[in-house]
Amino acid sequence: MFRFNSSPIKSYSFCLLFLVLASCASRKDVVYFQDTGDFETLVNNNTSVSKFKVDDLVSIHVSSLNPEASAPFNLFRGASESGFRPEQVDYLVDQDGEIDFPVIGKLKIEGLSPEELRAVLRDRLSDYLKDPIINIRLRNFTITVLGAVNRPGTYPVNGEQITILEALGLAGDLTIRGVRENVLVVRDFNGTKVYTRINLTSKEMIKSPVYYLTQNDVVYVEPNKSGIQETSLDERASIYVSIISLVITSTVLMITRS
Repeated sequence: MFRFNSSPIKSYSFCLLFLVLASCASRKDVVYFQDTGDFETLVNNNTSVSKFKVDDLVSIHVSSLNPEASAPFNLFRGASESGFRPEQVDYLVDQDGEIDFPVIGKLKIEGLSPEELRAVLRDRLSDYLKDPIINIRLRNFTITVLGAVNRPGTYPVNGEQITILEALGLAGDLTIRGVRENVLVVRDFNGTKVYTRINLTSKEMIKSPVYYLTQNDVVYVEPNKSGIQETSLDERASIYVSIISLVITSTVLMITRS
């Protein structure tokens, strides 16, 4: 009567059970804002605003009640008579933190917020225009989300502000294996990297200096132990499959030649 050895099956079942149990996460590992109460109010005193940095691309459009008077302060490429729609030129913040603005000349804008730059331009244009309307937009506002999220990548930001929760939403939220208590934000200040960690499970997260992200911030979500073990197992499985394939191929060749 045919009999089989059940010990490998038992070992496999034990390993499978161990992996399932190891991958289980408790509520405290995955739930955001765990310490909030019903109808609780928490005032956000964070006044973080985006500041212009070197290599930023800034769009500035000046208009007034007199279009002819405001025209010299707007740069366009392309000509309508050639069949192309004119495209407004963006300003690149150079290594000195300056842009070269029409008529006015060099303007130091590094470290200024859009509202602060608007005030500076309004003052400098007062000799030329009456009640100018100045629209300013940061063109290269992007954030990067990496690690244990569903869609890691670099994402453009359309407005002037984005929270870390909105950034994670763009990346499809954290996976179940992402560590929520220790999310890292890497921020660059003129070549100096600043590393700050934030706990997404606490309501106090909104008081963090990185709750509002700035351009070119990098958000990294580290995997938990289960995620690290899974990666290790995947690597080992690939090695085992390669070894088994080699053994099978060698065995078939030996049988074929014999």
